[in-house]
Amino acid sequence: MPDTRVPHPENELPRHRRVAEGFGADPERYDRTRPSYPEALVNRIVQARTDLDVVDVGCGTGIASRQFQAVGCTVLGVEPDQRMAEVARRRGLDVEASTFEAWDPSGRTFDAVVSGQTWHWLDAAAGAAKAAQALRPGGQLAVFWNAEIPPPEVLRAFGEVYRRLLPDSLVARQWTTNALDGYAVLRRNAADGMRQAGAFGDPEEWRFDWEKSYTRDEWLDQLPTHGDHGQYPVATVKEVQAGIGAAIDAMGGGFTMGYAAIGVNAVRTSA
Repeated sequence: MPDTRVPHPENELPRHRRVAEGFGADPERYDRTRPSYPEALVNRIVQARTDLDVVDVGCGTGIASRQFQAVGCTVLGVEPDQRMAEVARRRGLDVEASTFEAWDPSGRTFDAVVSGQTWHWLDAAAGAAKAAQALRPGGQLAVFWNAEIPPPEVLRAFGEVYRRLLPDSLVARQWTTNALDGYAVLRRNAADGMRQAGAFGDPEEWRFDWEKSYTRDEWLDQLPTHGDHGQYPVATVKEVQAGIGAAIDAMGGGFTMGYAAIGVNAVRTSA
């Protein structure tokens, strides 16, 4: 999931950037707890082909990369956070440390450029232009996110905790707004960037619905990796965890989160 459900105005971009830089504070937790993507999404990109050369933009700890490796792809990660990149390398991924905009393909070309959960952190037009530079004709740029669609009782209970304890936080918005509204903006921005690059066919939008069950402990383990929790005192975050834990206990000790894996894909033209 992007770590906020809705985009932020320009005057919040520095705050947004601090959130992005905070994900590497506990990369092992991030790798352990963050969800992967539905097989249908990976298969849609790979399309039963083998030995594809793939660049994973903002690969983080390699969650999406490992899924593409598992279906026979050779994957190169590009990741600006050295802490995240080191975890990915220990998991067997080749990673080059760089922002994608500054990354140099050095004459190499690839079959696919993918980005899970990260495309909203970079300029969509600049990212698409760099992807075009790295792709072979017929290669594809596929960017995607996991959008949380919590059951109403979960949205209500978690929202009450955040409104009480972190009312001005970015993560509070996650539990007080419609997830798909925010992702519609991210998807539109990505598609616009692909069109502006002038090197792709018409973007195609995808959606794959899936769900994942969480125990109380599993959700609380994942919680600090969301939004701007890392910008607040540890004691405050622990209070949030206690409140969320009590809410999950009241639901019987667990719940099922709905997800929509939302993507935008475009094919590199021969021009």
